[in-house]
Amino acid sequence: MSDRVPNAPTPNPQAPSPIPQPLTPNPPRIPRADGRTPDQLRPISLEPRYLELHPASCLARFGRTWVLCTASVEERVPPFLEGRGRGWVTGVYGMMPGSVADRIAPARNSGGRAEEISRLIGRSLRAAVDLGSLGVRTITIDCQVVQADGGTRTAAVTGGYVALALALRDLKTRGLLAAAETAHQVAAISVGLVDDQALLDLAQEEDSRADADLNVVMTDGEAFVEVQGTAEGQAFARAQLEALLDLAQGAIRELLAEQRRALAGHE
Repeated sequence: MSDRVPNAPTPNPQAPSPIPQPLTPNPPRIPRADGRTPDQLRPISLEPRYLELHPASCLARFGRTWVLCTASVEERVPPFLEGRGRGWVTGVYGMMPGSVADRIAPARNSGGRAEEISRLIGRSLRAAVDLGSLGVRTITIDCQVVQADGGTRTAAVTGGYVALALALRDLKTRGLLAAAETAHQVAAISVGLVDDQALLDLAQEEDSRADADLNVVMTDGEAFVEVQGTAEGQAFARAQLEALLDLAQGAIRELLAEQRRALAGHE
């Protein structure tokens, strides 16, 4: 029996697919739930040396999203790097059971989403380091979500950079590293299309109904490390993509300045 709806028009296989429409020049502004303008970050706080027993740490707060980042050093490298005389930086992402309203089961911190975000953190922060100058050691950036309200992975990258920079400074202080500075600063932010508006730093309520969302990672040289973009509701045009990237680029400049302020005086 056919599933075709009676009297429905016959599909035309030659008909072109709908073309995504670019952003209108001056779309009406729809107020955001927290009162921010479309191009405004949530209140940002990067708190270095947050843990007394683990000084290479940073609590990154993006509004109601809080991510605790720590950098741990091991004097060895993964097997695939043995004998090459270079180091490695890797990331681990997880969510505390009480980070959202419904308890997160520990099993959700392995495989799937957690593994994909862990790889993103590692790729992003390796762009900050000259691995050849790191020595034969591994720095692991552990990012634990204390409270989640959207943008946890970008907060992890941004706070993770601060923890990484502190770990390098501590290695130099101990005489284990010639130079303490990273090769590049790295920060990340989310952007998306919600109600036909390009919005910066999406909270969970906005992210859950976005037509498209991107996670953008950039260096202080304004080079892209990674761009993750997906059409969640409807396809988006190149002009919309460029508007989102411009929004992210401006915000990352602000985040890089916040990182510098956080690290000032923490030699």
